[in-house]
Amino acid sequence: MGELSGLTDRAAADSGLAAYHWDVAQDVISWSPWASKVLGCDPETVATGRQFAALLDPDNLTSRYDTVMRGGEHDVGGGVPFRIEYRFMPQGRTGRASQWLEDQGRWHAGLDGRPAHVFGTLRRIDERHRQDQQLSYLGHCDALTGLMNRGRMMESLGGAMAAAERESSACSFLIIAVTNLATVNEAYGFEVADEVILAVGNRLARVARAGDAVARYSGSKFGIVLNNCSREDLAFAAERFLGTARESVIETERGPIWALLSIGAVVTPQHAADPAMAIARAEEALTQARKQPAGDVVIYEPSEQRRCERSDNARHAAEIVRCLKENRFQLAFQPVVDAASGEPAFHEALLRMTSDDGRIVPAGHLIPVAETLGIVRLIDKAVAEMAVDVLARHPAAVISLNMSGTTATDPRWYPEILSIIAKNRELAGRMIIEITETVALGDLTHVIRFVEELRFLGCSVAIDDFGAGFTSFRSLRALPVEYLKLDGSFCRELSLNDENQYYVRALIDLARTFGIRTVAEWVETEADAMLLRQWGVDLMQGRLFGMAELSPPWNEDVPPARLTIAGFEKDLEGELAKLRRAISLLDRAFPGREEPLRPAEPSFADLVSDTAAQRRAR
Repeated sequence: MGELSGLTDRAAADSGLAAYHWDVAQDVISWSPWASKVLGCDPETVATGRQFAALLDPDNLTSRYDTVMRGGEHDVGGGVPFRIEYRFMPQGRTGRASQWLEDQGRWHAGLDGRPAHVFGTLRRIDERHRQDQQLSYLGHCDALTGLMNRGRMMESLGGAMAAAERESSACSFLIIAVTNLATVNEAYGFEVADEVILAVGNRLARVARAGDAVARYSGSKFGIVLNNCSREDLAFAAERFLGTARESVIETERGPIWALLSIGAVVTPQHAADPAMAIARAEEALTQARKQPAGDVVIYEPSEQRRCERSDNARHAAEIVRCLKENRFQLAFQPVVDAASGEPAFHEALLRMTSDDGRIVPAGHLIPVAETLGIVRLIDKAVAEMAVDVLARHPAAVISLNMSGTTATDPRWYPEILSIIAKNRELAGRMIIEITETVALGDLTHVIRFVEELRFLGCSVAIDDFGAGFTSFRSLRALPVEYLKLDGSFCRELSLNDENQYYVRALIDLARTFGIRTVAEWVETEADAMLLRQWGVDLMQGRLFGMAELSPPWNEDVPPARLTIAGFEKDLEGELAKLRRAISLLDRAFPGREEPLRPAEPSFADLVSDTAAQRRAR
């Protein structure tokens, strides 16, 4: 039996365990053999509870004595289990050695009900504690700079705002952006950009006051929470932070680099009721600061104009949702005529909507809002489906339709449009897709890919508003298009404007050089049309030749086509969810309105049912 006991003790020691018995009344601790391997000291030096307690880190949150003697539990016969962790210093509190121990066991009460005997084991957990600390660090701090991360910053901002509310004072929040980081990335690489981020973070932390929070907010941005900071104090503080960038260049492995900073800030709780609103308004101020020369500061101030714009945006957003849900979008058709014969060559399909009072009105005012919220993709999809329906109904129809820049430059979305056309490929030869020039120039690579896919399916492609973006010869040669639609602002009252005459004539000659047909928009007088014919324009469009009409200008001799719209309801569901969140934020941002901006709407199940039924009816 003794040999077995010795083997058990040895196995426990080799497993990193040390067993003990603490006689509380006598304050005597009996240790198992080889306990020194776990403790890192001679067990004789910790033979009492007092001696053991003297070697514990005073910063420990708990100890064995506190857990057993002050825990408040009662032994009802089977003992009371416990498990704690603490830092043990075998060389004493002045020594450098330390280790983390897990202490677990069970204490038993004496006749008086108080703890009398404790039986337990100790195990070293240095590696596990290190991993826990690392995880905790990563959960609260940015790995590159060592500053607090965004989550921890939100907690700090919330605490500062709550304190300011209680004390009837103010705190401020700043977002500081390194505005030239993208240039540094491109010129020197991400490693050097990381050096710049690290250096800027260190400088900001160095000039921040004790108690203020400095965080890495995102890739190129830092967030700073300034406690007890009024509007006047904020202006001085912001200049102090900007000074960290002006004081000297940042030395990197690739040479010296200037960091250019812009700051957006907000005073709370005066202009923000919660951390999310504070961040949103600081971001808004930063957007304005970025439009100024580098090194500018913008402090958020309420704007009645901005509030009205947002209110209008929310109202328009609700209008878009209703139009999509209730199938209230329609197409109107404006003729595009041959310049020589005056006969229609094709018709442009323009978006119209049915207003609440039943009137048919242009929907162009909704497109900017739809693009901002991302739901313009669904409008484009609906327009493509309606266009395919029109072409299927009217074999003589040739129509052009506009695609938003959001769709034309999004390789994850424009396949949805291509899919609609591919399923009705026999109609593609009578379809012209219009893409604005400014969009084409802004993302030429993705637009070229979209255009090539459209042409592969059989569609023609036009560049709309040509001349507004000053397309270069190189860009025009790269775009495989059939039509250039001259921006109407240059064609209207052409006969009265000598400068526009030179410009339009040059654009027509440029298009002819590349073998591309030209369309002059907004032609309103015969005098303007005569000049355009003399210069060789191919097609014309405008009030002179007819306005957009809802009635199809072709004989309706084919039954309505059954279109495939699988996935439309799913797409709408996702975009509606995003829109509800956006409107919710607007409601919170402008709590003083008499009515919420959120429209009354049925459940999504009703929406899908209504939409499907209406589409089938078509």
